[in-house]
Amino acid sequence: MDRTTQPAGEPSVAALGGTGFGAALRRAFLATRPKFFTASVLPVLVGSAWAGAAHHAFNGLWFALAVLATVLAHAATNVYNDFGDDVNGTDPANVLRIYPYTGGSRFIQNGIMTRAATLRFAYGLAVAALATGLALAYLRGPGVVLLGVLGLALGYFYSKPGVQLSGRGAGELACAIGLGALPVAGAVWLLAGAVDLGAWLLAVIVSVWVGLILLINEVPDAAADASAGKRTLAVRLTIGGVRILYQLLTLIALVAGVVLVVRHDLPRWALVASLVLAAGGFQASRGISLDPAGREGLKKSIELTLAIHALGCIALVAAALLR
Repeated sequence: MDRTTQPAGEPSVAALGGTGFGAALRRAFLATRPKFFTASVLPVLVGSAWAGAAHHAFNGLWFALAVLATVLAHAATNVYNDFGDDVNGTDPANVLRIYPYTGGSRFIQNGIMTRAATLRFAYGLAVAALATGLALAYLRGPGVVLLGVLGLALGYFYSKPGVQLSGRGAGELACAIGLGALPVAGAVWLLAGAVDLGAWLLAVIVSVWVGLILLINEVPDAAADASAGKRTLAVRLTIGGVRILYQLLTLIALVAGVVLVVRHDLPRWALVASLVLAAGGFQASRGISLDPAGREGLKKSIELTLAIHALGCIALVAAALLR
């Protein structure tokens, strides 16, 4: 595969290049990579479920605005990441991507949106996220603004050329905080006014699952990232090192789940769920490879990692509500 090759299934001008408001709206929506919004919505659900069950605190309007602000911030981060990775040359050079999981949306590289239009769109989404946060701050208090600014800052500096946390071995942590700890703990604080130890343990679990998604998604992009000077953990570590780190993080999530059950914060059946999810994590780690013959196995491991996050968050919501 050379750089000009566009694998089947990727977005194209032929499919998305129509004129009119409807076509433009569709392009804008797909440019945000909406398939991955579960990564931001589900953590808010986890935190909200805990606030409702542990603190008997819930407000439908606050919850809805929190979800909207989080999704807009996630969308802004995704779009700005496409801009940043085009500027630094990572996405144009990425011939080993596994679309749609790695390599960005491909909207710039495939001629659907210009780099300048992508940047403007990212800024517009960030402004919309801040506006939603301000509305929530009016209802809940100024602390919400601090949470929103922190989330947007993590997303911005994750990809900003010249800073680019994603290329300095800190992007994985920034993503874990921004799409894990922040929405979980933030939702608890928003609805209950305080964040207890149980909420922080939930935040650790979700943060680990988010970090695992990013870590394994970096594997097929490692060659392109290295050529562009983007030193992610997958570039810095050997494949064996990535596999070991994946397994260690899986164990951390398992231990946090066990502690929640031992503390009687979650029902006993949550322990079984934690063990099943950990087993899935170890299974997924076996597929981490740069061997061309193992490419299909790597794709399945990426999909399994995404499923662990989604199903795990749903299990945590159920366990919190049935505690």
